[in-house]
Amino acid sequence: MALPAGGLAKMSCEACRADSPAVPEAEYSALLETLPGWDVVRVDGIVQLTKTYTPADFASALELANRIGAAAESEDHHPCIVLEWGRLTVSWWTHTIGGLHMNDFILAARCEALAA
Repeated sequence: MALPAGGLAKMSCEACRADSPAVPEAEYSALLETLPGWDVVRVDGIVQLTKTYTPADFASALELANRIGAAAESEDHHPCIVLEWGRLTVSWWTHTIGGLHMNDFILAARCEALAA
């Protein structure tokens, strides 16, 4: 899969419907190479893209959660965010299709930019 200049974070999200295509499992590895620390996991039968960040303290984790939340809201695509002292776990998946859409990988890349 060829990514545009600037990578996943520069790609546009698209509206997702129940018939939107999921990212084929065969493409996960190539996409994950561009997303350090992200993993594809299965939770309650749903494939999700997950990463745990380890900011220095609760305030830093909360600031990152708020930046990610604002980015999610701007795309109308919302992750599961678990905030703890010095830890922030973010999980993306597309509820509409019950799995991973390209939007999930794009927003994971944007999380990386926000965390940098």
